Amino acid sequence: MQTVGIQDIQFPVKIREKTGGLQNSIATVQLQVSLPGAYRESCVNTFTSVLNKYMDAMSVTAFPDLLTEVKKGLCAESAKLRMSFPYFIEKQAPVTGTRSLMEYGCSFTGEVGTDTDFTLSVTVPVTTLCPCSKEISSVGAHNQRAEVTLNVKFKKFIWVEDLIIMIEDAASCELWALLKRPDEKFVTEKAYENPMFVEDVVRKVAISALAKPGITWFSASVESFESIHKHSAYAYVDSNEIR
Repeated sequence: MQTVGIQDIQFPVKIREKTGGLQNSIATVQLQVSLPGAYRESCVNTFTSVLNKYMDAMSVTAFPDLLTEVKKGLCAESAKLRMSFPYFIEKQAPVTGTRSLMEYGCSFTGEVGTDTDFTLSVTVPVTTLCPCSKEISSVGAHNQRAEVTLNVKFKKFIWVEDLIIMIEDAASCELWALLKRPDEKFVTEKAYENPMFVEDVVRKVAISALAKPGITWFSASVESFESIHKHSAYAYVDSNEIR
């Protein structure tokens, strides 16, 4: 057997939104198949033609069909695909209501054949405020931007938007792309009243993920880009270790 495929091809896609619409995005795609060693025909035409077929309505439900079509078209033993793309949600600032688009990193990763699997991943920027800094300081406390990555497998359909909300609720405060001064005051004070270590954030994400009956497996990680240290703080949890 040999593995062949395409790497890092940029592709326009339309992603289904929870609101019912379609969002235009640009995906970076890695697509691979396992073929007999004697296979000599080019796979590129099959890869690109199937991607073109599904580009107008990509969703987690369409993903297995795409992979199955690639696998059958090439008589392959298995097919794997990873599709990463920016996903935007319009948010209103907490005080002024100023509207802006917030960007989140998302990816679909799937395989059919020898193993059949699918993982939905989302990376969400948040803010965290250090509990010990608040405890020892007579004035203020240091805070920092952090990124939370949640990977889930599921038996019941789940929206990207629901995972994003789950993560933002676990942080000291969520982020917005555009804030005016009253909004900045709100964010600063909310974070101050809600201090979190990275392990606190990852624990809260895990509790929320465990409470969702449709999720069969998850992993969550948090990296905090420390504002008074050169290093980052990091925490990780895998549901196989806590169930």
